[in-house]
Amino acid sequence: MNYSSAFIPTLREVPADAVIASHRLMFRAGLLRKLANGLFTYLPLGLRAFRKVERIIREEMDAVGALEIKPTVVVPGELWKESGRWDSMGDSMLRVKNRLDNDFVVSPTAEEAFTATVRDELSSYRQLPLKLYQINTKFRDEIRPRYGVMRGREFIMKDAYSWHTDDKSLDETYQAMGRAYRRIFKRCGLSVIPVKADSGTMGGSGSEEFMVESEIGDNTLILCKKCGYAANVEKASCKDDFTPQPSVEAAKAAAANTPSIEKIDTPNVKTIEELCAFLKTAPQSFIKTLIYRAVNVELDLSSAPGCANLEQKKPSPDAPAVYPQVFFAVAIRGDLDVNEVKLASVLKASEVSLAADTDVTRLTNAPVGFAGPVGLASLPLIVDHTVTGMNDAVTGALAKDLHYKHAAYGRDFEGWAIAGLTSVDIRTVKAGDTCSQCGGELYTKMGNELGHIFKLGYKYTRAMNVTYLDENGKTQMPTMGCYGIGVDRTLASVIEEHHDEAGIIWPASVAPYHVIIVPIKYDGAVKEAADNLTGELTKAGIEVLLDDRNERPGVKFNDADLTGIPWRVVIGDKGLSQSPAQVEIKRRSEKDNRTIDLDRAASELADKISEELESYL
Repeated sequence: MNYSSAFIPTLREVPADAVIASHRLMFRAGLLRKLANGLFTYLPLGLRAFRKVERIIREEMDAVGALEIKPTVVVPGELWKESGRWDSMGDSMLRVKNRLDNDFVVSPTAEEAFTATVRDELSSYRQLPLKLYQINTKFRDEIRPRYGVMRGREFIMKDAYSWHTDDKSLDETYQAMGRAYRRIFKRCGLSVIPVKADSGTMGGSGSEEFMVESEIGDNTLILCKKCGYAANVEKASCKDDFTPQPSVEAAKAAAANTPSIEKIDTPNVKTIEELCAFLKTAPQSFIKTLIYRAVNVELDLSSAPGCANLEQKKPSPDAPAVYPQVFFAVAIRGDLDVNEVKLASVLKASEVSLAADTDVTRLTNAPVGFAGPVGLASLPLIVDHTVTGMNDAVTGALAKDLHYKHAAYGRDFEGWAIAGLTSVDIRTVKAGDTCSQCGGELYTKMGNELGHIFKLGYKYTRAMNVTYLDENGKTQMPTMGCYGIGVDRTLASVIEEHHDEAGIIWPASVAPYHVIIVPIKYDGAVKEAADNLTGELTKAGIEVLLDDRNERPGVKFNDADLTGIPWRVVIGDKGLSQSPAQVEIKRRSEKDNRTIDLDRAASELADKISEELESYL
């Protein structure tokens, strides 16, 4: 490709709203332009790199036996109502109506479309396992799109889904997909951190995210310096710094020598910090009680305090019944924070949030700041496992300016049992906590998610009534897996990891071109040499950008560095006048250049590029 015929509108100035490297450089290097807030157009140079990422993903998906299909981007709303996510996805989902007043969704994710497609075709166990994928457009109406394509409204994702007769088959595909993801990101030149993760609104059990470290990351990663344990903070666990009681009976026994619970006056004292100062003790001695509002709760609450008369709804005939809104009390040690993602998972809720002050007062009959677990009979009480080791604690007494001291778990209160558990892990792990795997010290990094794999189980096949006949002719329901990669995010992350002050430094595997040839002046013998070298490299399968513009050498060199083509060849009269004729080559990632014989340039560059491409495999 001749530069003069290409469309590479480079910029010298940084766009005002570009605050991260990939956003700045994708605009400056002529890869991308903004059409509207959160909506972007890929220009030819950017699209070439984008297609390279797509190709790598396709090759690795094909290698694990996944088959590509092309569903529509606009999906019937009735499918989302079947799955129960028509309401739970919230305002981020763009809903539209056609001229017949039928509901449609501009797809933010593809579980419903894929599940409906398979439902219509699946009949026998002989068709399973089945693995399908797409690379397709998505739309999520982000409140604040930012960081260029790292968080846009419209984006491209690779979504793969699998259907299986049993958990063993699902796990085999889940593990194979995890290995494929590691290969994909390695081939793109990315250093990823696989972490244990929460499945969120996707549902299911097993879940792993693939993260890249980022100063503007949306996710906090919990990592171990010693053993390599890695988890998203939403999922992370740590070694307890207390002795948990294995049962309520054991807790009662441990509290045998604790003084009886006693009310104390605490005038104008509401926060943990104020209580510490007032009672001259540490936050670890307090039980903090918070009131949460949960939405679309799937738990059976018929035996839960205050829930006997709550109304249930079924999002669709085949979906499980849910409670649209439920309030819960949560007790946790005073120095810790509740992990709301863990809490939502425990409650099988689509979302949880702190209750409004007016609701707290109404439900506890006490001002905000004086809630406590003792005597709280109006709400189901969820007890974090840190509380089970507390047999002489301070906590709110459900009355203004009053607290209890000597409160003991098991003796004075206990949690409402969820699936037989009277306490659960809902604490947020933080830097400095102890690794649950090896006892090492945990630390944090910020990261951005590039890929996520899930074991969905029966969430969608049950809600959308997907069945098949087994070898005995009996009707069965398949279990599902889900595997996603953000293609735009992956491309942007390559730039985040590979750049310097001058511009992008593309890995050869995703570079829009492998070599840029820069003639000092594109005429005469220089033009002939540049054209011939371009032809030799192209014949060898090397992608070449020939800068034939009538520009000063400094402009060409700056643009070559900015656009980040892995190898640069400079051809001038001075080098060609030598015997044998010489050209200057430079690797974008290296500081120094060197001269080589012109007649060896094509073969040496082809070898170097082939070596680099093989290094990613």
